[in-house]
Amino acid sequence: MAENTADALVKLSDISETIALKDADVRGRHVRDKDGEDVGKVEDLLIDSAEDKVRFLLVASGGFLGLGKEKSFIPVDAITRITDDEVRLDQTRDRVAGAPSYDPELVDQRPFHEDVYGHYGYTPYWGAGYAYPGFPYYPGAL
Repeated sequence: MAENTADALVKLSDISETIALKDADVRGRHVRDKDGEDVGKVEDLLIDSAEDKVRFLLVASGGFLGLGKEKSFIPVDAITRITDDEVRLDQTRDRVAGAPSYDPELVDQRPFHEDVYGHYGYTPYWGAGYAYPGFPYYPGAL
């Protein structure tokens, strides 16, 4: 594997797999920051195909009728709570807004993922000592 290429991350919507627990598929749910402010909606989940784990939320915000939407990767490490209609983060709305800009061409680029993890203050999932978040709904989710 080339040094700048991440393990194959794919959008859940692009593969024929599903999340094992239906309630864990958070696509379409509202995303709120640690203060309860609206961040956007989960548009998709980025899956690490080598380990069958969700690594990022793809969150869309803003726009009108689908135009002008901003998109961001948010590591699943930022999730503090999931309810039937929302995903709560340990980050602020401003922090999410200041994240590296989403570029579909960079989905599989390790330097981009490293920038995103660094922005949010987390160890990248391939880094020494990384521990996958202890959510009951994501480990081995596919």
